[in-house]
Amino acid sequence: MTTLPSSAEGPPGPEQATTEDVAAFVVAAAVWAPSVHNTQPWRFSARGQQISLHADASRQLMVADPGGREMMISCGAALFTARLALRSLGYIPDTTVLPDPAQRLLVARVRWQRRADPAEYERQLFRWVRQRRTHRGGFAPLPLATELLTVLQHGAERDGALLRTITGEGSRAALAAVTETAERAMRRDGAYVQELARWVSPPGSTRADGVPDTAYPARPERTDPYFPGRDYAHGHGWGLPSFSFGVASRSAGVVCLLTTADDRPEDWVNAGQALQRVLLTSATCGVAAALHSQPLELPWLREYIRAHWSDGTHPQLLLRLGTVVQATASVRRPAASVLSPGGREPRGPGRE
Repeated sequence: MTTLPSSAEGPPGPEQATTEDVAAFVVAAAVWAPSVHNTQPWRFSARGQQISLHADASRQLMVADPGGREMMISCGAALFTARLALRSLGYIPDTTVLPDPAQRLLVARVRWQRRADPAEYERQLFRWVRQRRTHRGGFAPLPLATELLTVLQHGAERDGALLRTITGEGSRAALAAVTETAERAMRRDGAYVQELARWVSPPGSTRADGVPDTAYPARPERTDPYFPGRDYAHGHGWGLPSFSFGVASRSAGVVCLLTTADDRPEDWVNAGQALQRVLLTSATCGVAAALHSQPLELPWLREYIRAHWSDGTHPQLLLRLGTVVQATASVRRPAASVLSPGGREPRGPGRE
């Protein structure tokens, strides 16, 4: 068997590679997709020139995400990354989302048979798969190019979603207040706090999932307007030192809502694909993203956001975009631990 290099080493020439090699390469890239609390709620199976992506319900946040919406968004991000990895190898992915109604955890099947050289923008996106990091804090007070925002919006539309920019100061402040309301409510909910704590690792941990102390600041940064982040440290003092000494507050950046026309599982998957395209495209331009799912985890606040800022569409994620020097680090499970070769379906609590 010809062993392909890992996705971190760049796409190899696939002419002599086996289908097993290609599947391993693709999954090694896909696991670097973003997921809520870095739960990595996915499993993969491979058979011939086909990879199946499955949601792993054993990693679902049953308190914050009882309906599995965020789990499916996370899997959608992994699906986009898998498709991008195939393009980096010169394959054209043939993708079917939610192909079997009897298997609600079967997110997608991706086949590769046809060939075409990847476009330069696809090569650029793939180079950032492992380097991209979720930001948790404020940004430098630098405006983003209008052209970039237009590109991001067009990209989201390609994946069946809408990226709405919130421009008015009043609307930005109101969305910040909604986010703060959600965060305060969650910090008073013991079940929420316990669930979050299960996905936070102390310093020195060797866990390959969850949120390590290298992924968030020790002292929460205030933004203007104030969009609070998750309380990962929960009073322990964990996290990275602040790099904004002497600054009372930093810019909140460009505030955006990622929405979909409908609110079905396929729309959640599409939102995840659009999210990853937005994140990687932003990264190629030196722009980072801060993600806020708190107000969308509370049904009454999600409906409030839908009524006031979504123009009748369904909000899936609130995000902020801006420039910042990042020092955070993340972790991922080895690809071999989530890939079942030979077409064997993933087993365990997540299988129906």
